[in-house]
Amino acid sequence: MRVVIAGANGRVGRRLGRLLVARGDRVVGIVRNAEHEEPLQAEGVEPVVLDLEHATVDQVASIVVDNDVVVFAAGTKLGSEADVGRKDKVDRAAAILLADAAGEVAVRQYLLMSSMGVEALGAGGPLPGGFDELYLRAKLAAEDGVRARPVVDLTVLRPGRLTDDAGTGRVRLGQGVGFGSVSRDDVAAVMLGLLDRPCTGAVLEVVAGDTPIAEAVAGAVPAIA
Repeated sequence: MRVVIAGANGRVGRRLGRLLVARGDRVVGIVRNAEHEEPLQAEGVEPVVLDLEHATVDQVASIVVDNDVVVFAAGTKLGSEADVGRKDKVDRAAAILLADAAGEVAVRQYLLMSSMGVEALGAGGPLPGGFDELYLRAKLAAEDGVRARPVVDLTVLRPGRLTDDAGTGRVRLGQGVGFGSVSRDDVAAVMLGLLDRPCTGAVLEVVAGDTPIAEAVAGAVPAIA
């Protein structure tokens, strides 16, 4: 499999890249800063320096072309002091830019890492503690914007509160799983499973749980397809 990861130096994107490389896949990682090139190269990822906040569709398309799937794992940090404009450019506009570029070169499979909490925002309910509204609005708009591009086949993953705890290899994955936390290790492993088992239109939530990840992915995807 040939995979392009936007946000390849992020805390989830980096983990996903390692998992893909470890099993022999080709990974191209889009990063904003040249200082991230060497660490990614050392892990077997092919880095490409491009600031998605200022890139054009053609620039991104030239990276995406001849690949099988694109993954959007970029974003501002939850609760960060990033201004409104930057949250919009990174969390919303860059995700849509990636979709437009993928569509331009006929790469259909798209895996978008979003966030739990957007469903509460869309329904007008209370937000989970610690989740800021600007971040969630940008994530929800990214989902809607990419979904509106019929040239890509979108799968959305909404993790709960992310932690740096060691992964357990067990999760709750599906719809309406209930809010909770989940390790970045386990999110990356779930994303790996979803790349192998894409489901166009699926919107899945993931938190820590008791089900082995391979079993959770196999159970969740057919139920929603």
